[in-house]
Amino acid sequence: MISEFYPGYDVLAKREGLSWNDATRRVVDERLAVLNEPRYFNAEEWQTLEALCRRILPQPKDRSEVPLAAYIDRNMLAHGDSGTRIEPMPYDGEAWKRALAALDAEALLAHHAKFRDLNAQAADALLLLMQNGDLADPAWGNVPPKLFFAKRVLVDIPAVYYAHPTSWSEMGFGGPASPRGYVRMGADRHDDWEATEASHGHQAEALRDNKNVR
Repeated sequence: MISEFYPGYDVLAKREGLSWNDATRRVVDERLAVLNEPRYFNAEEWQTLEALCRRILPQPKDRSEVPLAAYIDRNMLAHGDSGTRIEPMPYDGEAWKRALAALDAEALLAHHAKFRDLNAQAADALLLLMQNGDLADPAWGNVPPKLFFAKRVLVDIPAVYYAHPTSWSEMGFGGPASPRGYVRMGADRHDDWEATEASHGHQAEALRDNKNVR
């Protein structure tokens, strides 16, 4: 995909340059190696999660999708059943499982189809009810729809998208700050080794930055 604002920029071109160290390369490589398949969720939950991710964060058709469901799945496998939790919900992994089952229950009640089989209009209408707390199927249990939407759906899905190099390239981000760090942090400022946003008709700045990886 060619970014509208950073045409020609690919953050992965920095991989062997001075911008990234071995630890950064290892983390990025591990992230890119995640397979787009479930390990924590079962097949039904996985399909519902994939459908939910596509409605919350639609992705361009001209490139491979960032596997959002896979990253959420791996996060839940790693720490979804322990750590902190949001009252009154259970730990995040169980909360996700209950919410996905409840979404399907609500979809079946309203449209006689699983959430993954709804058209865009019906799916978005159901998610709006969820956002507003206007769903009440018993399958939700101790997972309030409004709270789950605010604290998990709108947090977890964008978080995994913007942790992926594809999104970094789209917004001109240089990746993790090891070993260089970022110095010029003010508005409209950037370090000279960062990508430069292109203006209409001017692609050279972003292309030049992509080639001169330092």
